[in-house]
Amino acid sequence: MYRFLLTPRWLSGTALAVAAVAVCVWLGSWQLGRFEDRVSSHQEISRAVTDSGTPRPLGELLGAGRPEVTTDTVGRAVTVTGTFDQEHQLLVPNRVLDGRQGYYVLTPLRTPDDRTVAVVRGWAAGQPSPGTTPSAAPTGEVTVGGRLQAGETSGSGGAVAGGLPEGQLGTINRAALVNKLALDGWYDGWVSADAAPEGLTPVPTVQPQGGDGLSLRAFQNLGYTLEWFVFGGFVVFMWFRLVRREAEAEQDRALGLDPVLD
Repeated sequence: MYRFLLTPRWLSGTALAVAAVAVCVWLGSWQLGRFEDRVSSHQEISRAVTDSGTPRPLGELLGAGRPEVTTDTVGRAVTVTGTFDQEHQLLVPNRVLDGRQGYYVLTPLRTPDDRTVAVVRGWAAGQPSPGTTPSAAPTGEVTVGGRLQAGETSGSGGAVAGGLPEGQLGTINRAALVNKLALDGWYDGWVSADAAPEGLTPVPTVQPQGGDGLSLRAFQNLGYTLEWFVFGGFVVFMWFRLVRREAEAEQDRALGLDPVLD
């Protein structure tokens, strides 16, 4: 009854079905791997946020071989020694903390090796006006302890591309800082100080936009995984259905039940 499967037409059709199922399984597995990578990234960032570990010098954590802030380093406790640049303090508006609108006070810190670190010394409630004066930073050489943060992207966490008054910064990242301030050797990311001066509140670790692993894109990957596996299952279902229909037709022909064409 099933000898028709050995005919050229059915052999080629079966080969095509096997190839289609293999492609669906491969694409589904690839999408599943992408989803698992994003979940793993979320777990790494969560661990960094909740357990910053032993403080390490910033220059050691962001060395020449690994200068960028990654999911392995975001939220890590760091220390950095240098002198605050009082003349180039910036206010970063549209930052929400505990459900309240406010702004960051960002002060560049110049290290002894002529590098520059963006240090957010704290958060204040309200919106800064063009005449708002940041609280004075400590003078002389200081050692700041804090958490390493990833650079912001435009549109994330209240960040904006521009159009702000002088003395304000819309997005905290190396490119924006280089364009705003004529200082050399900016480290990637920024540091939120653990201890804030009077009138300011320390800024907790901010998870990078899209980097926590459980964004909409991650669940899109999971959805695509299910779609590809469903497609593969549908191909198998249709192949068996066609085989069964052809087998029934073969049986009818063997019994002489073929329809007579006029």
